[in-house]
Amino acid sequence: MTTDKTWLITGASRGMGVDIAKAALAAGHNVVATGRNTDAVTNALGAADNLLVVELDLTRPEDASAAAQAAVNRFGRIDVLVNNAANFYAGFFEETSDSQIRAQMETNFFGPLNVTRAILPIMRKQRSGHVITVTSLAGVTGLEFVAAYASSKFALEGWMESLRFDVEPYGIKTTIVEPGFFRTELLVEGDSTIWPELSIDDYAERTAAAIPSWRSMNGTQAGDPAKLGAALIEIADQENPPLRWVAGADCVEAVEQKAHDLLAQIDANRELSVHLSHDDA
Repeated sequence: MTTDKTWLITGASRGMGVDIAKAALAAGHNVVATGRNTDAVTNALGAADNLLVVELDLTRPEDASAAAQAAVNRFGRIDVLVNNAANFYAGFFEETSDSQIRAQMETNFFGPLNVTRAILPIMRKQRSGHVITVTSLAGVTGLEFVAAYASSKFALEGWMESLRFDVEPYGIKTTIVEPGFFRTELLVEGDSTIWPELSIDDYAERTAAAIPSWRSMNGTQAGDPAKLGAALIEIADQENPPLRWVAGADCVEAVEQKAHDLLAQIDANRELSVHLSHDDA
């Protein structure tokens, strides 16, 4: 295993980002650990010669540029970018305000774009690099009560699938990470989870049942983020890393079901689908 890579990880003050950073440090890599609160990042990771803690608000392109420059100033290069930071606006679509949906997209979608835009010139100059973006099970299949969150993660999936073709000629690899339910702080209210601002009578009973159900999941999720972090180091060290890595048994099952459903839906209306060309085509 190579031990001289420099990783830049977003959202490294808590949750999955902390475990990814710890795994990279344990493997001997240089780590640029970023977050809005640098004290929280330092408290989570401690101090090490191969660790640089940098302030980064994903929604501020100037922060992304400054973090990229700080990484190069300290370690000379950036080999692996992990777009991990995210939050979770929960709720039925009609009860999620327009401002909430826009805020969800600003953090979960435009945030990773800001960071990647700042780092790609460095990787292109190196003619090497690996962009890893954490999406979600909700980026593969829609789920109830997560319209805004799923939208942001589906958007990331489309961006990453297309980005691959843009950057491959410059030696830059891409990997989408699709976690299922992991025991992180994503469901901590006020910090990462935000409930819907609006209230509509038709949804009231369902919302009243959904919120306690989501609350009850916090701290009981099956996935172990430390194991995910260790596995991600292996993924990044592969000569040909996967374009998509499904993380967690629950996500594997759900993605397989989605694949089967898609094929079944194609077959169900195949005749209608394939006979839509002009007669002279």
